[in-house]
Amino acid sequence: MSLKGQAVKGVMWNAIERFSTQGIQFILTIIIARLLSPDDYGLIAMLGIFMAIAQTFIDSGFGNALIQKQDRTEADYSTAFYFNIIVAVAFYLLFFFLAPWIASFYEQPELVTISRVYFIALIINSFATVQVARFSILLDFKKMAQASLCAVVLGGGVGIYMAYNGTGAWAIVGQSLTTSLLWTVVLWFLSAWQPQRRFLKSSFRSLFCFGSKLLFSNLLHTLYNNIYSLIIGKYFGAVELGYFNRSYTLSQFPVQNFGNIVQKVLYPVQCRYQNDGEKFNQIFILYLRLSSYILFPIMVALSALAYPVIQLILTDKWLPAAPLLQIISISMMWFPIMQANVLVLDAKGRSDYHLYSEIVKKILAVIILLVSMRLGIYGVCWGLLVYSFVDMAVVIAFSRRLTGIGYRGHFFILAPVTLVSLIMWGGIWLLTSDITVPSLSILVGICTGTILFVSMSYVFRLKSMRVLVSFAKGKGDWTEFKDKM
Repeated sequence: MSLKGQAVKGVMWNAIERFSTQGIQFILTIIIARLLSPDDYGLIAMLGIFMAIAQTFIDSGFGNALIQKQDRTEADYSTAFYFNIIVAVAFYLLFFFLAPWIASFYEQPELVTISRVYFIALIINSFATVQVARFSILLDFKKMAQASLCAVVLGGGVGIYMAYNGTGAWAIVGQSLTTSLLWTVVLWFLSAWQPQRRFLKSSFRSLFCFGSKLLFSNLLHTLYNNIYSLIIGKYFGAVELGYFNRSYTLSQFPVQNFGNIVQKVLYPVQCRYQNDGEKFNQIFILYLRLSSYILFPIMVALSALAYPVIQLILTDKWLPAAPLLQIISISMMWFPIMQANVLVLDAKGRSDYHLYSEIVKKILAVIILLVSMRLGIYGVCWGLLVYSFVDMAVVIAFSRRLTGIGYRGHFFILAPVTLVSLIMWGGIWLLTSDITVPSLSILVGICTGTILFVSMSYVFRLKSMRVLVSFAKGKGDWTEFKDKM
């Protein structure tokens, strides 16, 4: 099968995985959220920064290093596998003994026992890292879709059962552990790969040379993403953190799903064309056009319909999360653009650029956060929006050294669809602001937004629309859309 055929098939199965598993998980999470209270979610969110930091160290960029490396060997896979497990066990033991300190920091005594059980997922997940990398290299997303679907359904079922029986935050713990265990077990069942009984220093040095820069880059990114939960949980309390967590999760849903569908396939393909500058840029530009045309209207509509969405999905007890969702949705719409530029750095083997960009971004991010937190929870959300533009601007400054596509190029690609999306936002707001029935408001908003966005796309003759239509008809190819910018 040709590379294009593999990529299209990979996207298809990735889409099946994301829309089936994430769609089911989304529904299950909504059911659990309706059974639990905001402070239940806040308690688990307080542990998010510790889980995320540990997971970053466990992978240490080895997953991406295996995908990027063209001459990978069985020894590389085995070395990465054993390294992942050793680091996972070390972090679990560390957090086990730090549990009383974590509970004391947040002034939540129940976190001692909860954290010691919740962090078992670190060890479970470490067994799946290399398997995921192998399936990604082979563009075999069908098996990952099967594993995800099984894990999400059964894990969600456990979570609902526990929530219905009044276990509170433990329902989220039960869901997380069950999902991780089943995901790992099914991946191993579907994979023919078995680790060899050896750990080579040469393999470790090779993977770590590339992965170490990604480790520190990802660590900075992870610290920043999760420091919001740390600060909100510490200074604003579990309830406010619960509202923020649900808003952040809802706004991430479209972005994460699209990113996981396309980027998991995009990165291995870009790695194969890392030495073909023209074709590499064509794929990059194509992704920018498709991602902005698909995601911008979705995120803008979610912002405009935040209140009825919260009312319908999570009930009135979660309404204080609606204004947070309005702001965070707009900040999230720029994430795929930033991530596309980051993938350029990784695919070209410039993990040093990745690291340098993260250092610059996170210095600016901390400054923004320190200023915005003085304005309360809403100020923190507005700070997220400001940072999204800073984030994108910094990484473009590095990626343009490799692609030649700088701020001007990104502006001409993104400005038309941004303008059309803003017009759509205004139309939705005008027609739904006086509707008090949530379901009717959402229906009117979706219909209005769709009509406005499609009609404006024709009026402004958006190239992104023509690209999407061409691919939908099966006629598209990344070599057809070479930009003259």
